[in-house]
Amino acid sequence: MANPSEKLALRRRPRRLRASEGIRRLIEEHVLTVHDLIAPIFCKEAGLREEIESMPGVFRHNPEDACRFALELYERGICAIALFPCIPEGKKNSHGTAALDPNGLVPWMVQEIKGRAPGLLVIADVALDPYTNHGHDGLWNPETGEIENDATVHLLCEMARILGEAGVDFVAPSDMMDGRIGAIRASLDDANLERVGVLAYAAKFASAFYGPFRDAIGSRRGKGYLDKRTYQLNPANLREGLLEAQMDEEEGADILMVKPAGPYLDVISKVRARTFLPLAAYQVSGEYAQIVAAARNGWLDLEAAYRESLVAIKRAGADMIFTYFAPLFVGYTV
Repeated sequence: MANPSEKLALRRRPRRLRASEGIRRLIEEHVLTVHDLIAPIFCKEAGLREEIESMPGVFRHNPEDACRFALELYERGICAIALFPCIPEGKKNSHGTAALDPNGLVPWMVQEIKGRAPGLLVIADVALDPYTNHGHDGLWNPETGEIENDATVHLLCEMARILGEAGVDFVAPSDMMDGRIGAIRASLDDANLERVGVLAYAAKFASAFYGPFRDAIGSRRGKGYLDKRTYQLNPANLREGLLEAQMDEEEGADILMVKPAGPYLDVISKVRARTFLPLAAYQVSGEYAQIVAAARNGWLDLEAAYRESLVAIKRAGADMIFTYFAPLFVGYTV
C-alpha cells in the first residue's frame, strides 16, 4: 500500500501556476474587456420603456430613452452599439417598405446618437424582417413560397445607403441573401459612402436560439416556427459556413460575424483560422435567456455564468461580441 505522506517525484506540477490570484492573473491567456463588447439596443417609435418578457432585463426603448441609454453605456466604456427597431404592425407590409424611409426610426436615432456622441460607434442591421408582415428577412413570394434573392438585395442596397447617409459607422447585413455584401459595398461606394463599413453576418445559422429576439422586434408570427432554412445555414454544416465567410470576405466585408456564438464555438475557431479580418460573434437572445432563467431559478450564478460564456467566445477567436450582457458588464442597472 502506498504511503500517503510520500512525495511524488514530479518535475512538472501545473498547479504551481494556479496557486494564487496573482499568478493566475499573470498567466491568463484571454482577458475580456469592455472594449470587446457591442451592446444591442431595441428601439420603438413611442411609449414607455417595456421589458421583453422572454428577455428579462432587456427593454424596448422609445427614441429619446434609447439615446440616453446608448450614451450612458458609452460613458461607462462601451464603444459600440447595434440598433434594432420594433415598428408598429400598421407600418409593415409584404415588401418592408418602411425600411426605406430616410426619416424612419433607425436613421433618426443614428443621427441623434452620432450628433451627441460622435465617438460612439453605431451599427445598424440591414434586413427586412423588422419591417415585413410575414417576418422574413427578404421579399417573400406567397405563390412560390420562396424568398426572392436578387430583388431583396436591391432593397438592401437602398436601405444600406439610407443608413450610411444618416451617419452609421457600419451596416450589418443579417439577411443571408447571396451576393448582398458585394452589392452593398458597391452601392455605398457609388454614393460616396466609402467610410461606411460592412459588418457581414457571414455564417448565420437557422438556429432555435433566435426566438426571444423575434419577440423583441415583433417579427414572430403566431406560435409556429418561422422557417428561414432556405437562406440561413444548416446548423449541421461547418464547411458551408466557412464558404459563406470566405465569399463575404472576397465581396468586400470589413468584419465577419458568426451567429449564434455559444453553440458555434467551433465555427468561430475555424473562421478565425482562415481570415485576417476582424471577427465578431453574436451571443444571441436564446443564449442570454437561458442563462438569466437559470440564474433566476437559483441554478447558476448569473455573473460567473455570463462572464464565463463570454470568455469562451473570445477564447474561440472572436475579436468582438454582440451581447445583451454588455450593460451588466459595465455595472448598468435598471
